[in-house]
Amino acid sequence: MELTWNEKGLIPVIVQDEKAGTVLMMAWANREAVQKTAETGTAWFFSRSRQALWNKGETSGNVIRVSAIMADCDRDTLLYRGTPTGPACHTGAASCFFRTIWRDENE
Repeated sequence: MELTWNEKGLIPVIVQDEKAGTVLMMAWANREAVQKTAETGTAWFFSRSRQALWNKGETSGNVIRVSAIMADCDRDTLLYRGTPTGPACHTGAASCFFRTIWRDENE
């Protein structure tokens, strides 16, 4: 399947816990990171600040085992579905999405 990469050759990747359904994190990937994810079954990304590939959990031990790579309808965003072996966020939180900036008080 042909994907739509941005002008820097990157694509956003949402990572979801396949059992809980929780969104764990968002990161960027290049073609090599997506290929390495498919080959190894662990989440690989491209660090825009370091301009280098990184394997999630390589230093922390908090690996994400990926069972599926899915593309959205426009093929410009990916979803890695998998199982985390520890916190996904570098802060130690289970998910990077733990800060509420707005909530509908009527719900």
